[in-house]
Amino acid sequence: MSIVRRWFAVPLWQRVIGGLVLGVILGAAWPAGADAVAIVGDLFVRLIRMLVVPVVLVTIAAGIAALGDPRRLGAIGGRTVLLFAFTTIVAVTIGMATGLLVRPGAGVVLAGVAPHALGPAVSAADQLRDIIPVNIIDALAQGNMLAVIFTAVLLGTGAVAAGEAGRPVVALFEGLAAVLLHIVRIVMEVTPFGVLALIARAVASGGAAVFVNIGALALCVVIASLVQMLFHGALIAFVARLSPLRFFRGILDALVVGFSTASSSATLPVGLRVAEDNLGIAPSVAGTVLPLGASIGKDGTAMYVGLMGQFALQALGIAPDGGMLVVMLLTGALAAFGTAPVPSASLFMLAAMLSAVGVAPEQTALVVGLVLPFDRLLDMTRTTPSVSANLTVATLVARRAGALDKAVFAARAPG
Repeated sequence: MSIVRRWFAVPLWQRVIGGLVLGVILGAAWPAGADAVAIVGDLFVRLIRMLVVPVVLVTIAAGIAALGDPRRLGAIGGRTVLLFAFTTIVAVTIGMATGLLVRPGAGVVLAGVAPHALGPAVSAADQLRDIIPVNIIDALAQGNMLAVIFTAVLLGTGAVAAGEAGRPVVALFEGLAAVLLHIVRIVMEVTPFGVLALIARAVASGGAAVFVNIGALALCVVIASLVQMLFHGALIAFVARLSPLRFFRGILDALVVGFSTASSSATLPVGLRVAEDNLGIAPSVAGTVLPLGASIGKDGTAMYVGLMGQFALQALGIAPDGGMLVVMLLTGALAAFGTAPVPSASLFMLAAMLSAVGVAPEQTALVVGLVLPFDRLLDMTRTTPSVSANLTVATLVARRAGALDKAVFAARAPG
């Protein structure tokens, strides 16, 4: 038991790094050994595939249901949701554009995966028809992500619209989401062994070149995060007509906590403090906008899903057309809205975007397995623009509502 306790006492990310190192050594020094442990990687991939559809369905439905009665949200709540939707779509666009320009996935070797053919082109009319499933159970079984997302949106919206009668359903969604999050955490405990097997096979097949592409992906995450935060600064300057330098100086504590914890939810207490003390936002507005933003304000996740979508297509040798990019933009934004508030959850939501454009779940899972060992640092980086987005929207809403004390805001001058 002491060995087991010691194992679980080590933070998961450190265990994953250990599995990564052992996988590199095994793949480089004993390629035949990589084949011997390949079954472990295959089982890990199947675990990820097993969770994708239920996680997408339940978390998106629960996220929409968590918005509550739109009539109770009022003008401030409605404006907040619209602003978060806008920044999320921009974030997906920035992530996709960065991936298309830098092409971090070009040359990636995915062990055991041949270049993927998408088959005959699907017309826009057929794609539109596929969004609405004839049989919901059949759509879930086939993993039709457009239909799954559409169903989740309808379920969440219907539960909210039903009012008092829908409360048991909302509670069911919340309970299922909590159960699935714990299942995800259990699966993540298997990650070190899955990573060891997948990295060993990747190194045995493609050599150390795989790390060049991961480095390019990390650079893209940093670039896209900075661009997204520059966009937030532009909103502060041109919409709120406030100093972006003073804004970022005022929220620095929250950004640091967001980076260190890789969690927007864990940053909420610090965010509330800096919003009121440093930005001069009225408690009534901060207390409405920021908790809502912790649930749906996922700019960093949206950016990352958009970027990872392009990384995966490039690794699979797929050249997206205009229609595919539009579908990826819309599904990526919806997936980001429903992403669970746990580290690396966005990698599970990647399957929703890729499945919508015809990529097989097992291929998406292999991309996830390749990136997962490095995801902790990437997750910390992309949490920063999510925290920035939440405080940007809070500032915009407060400014519009006349609930921002400019004297407090101005007192945070840099220097």
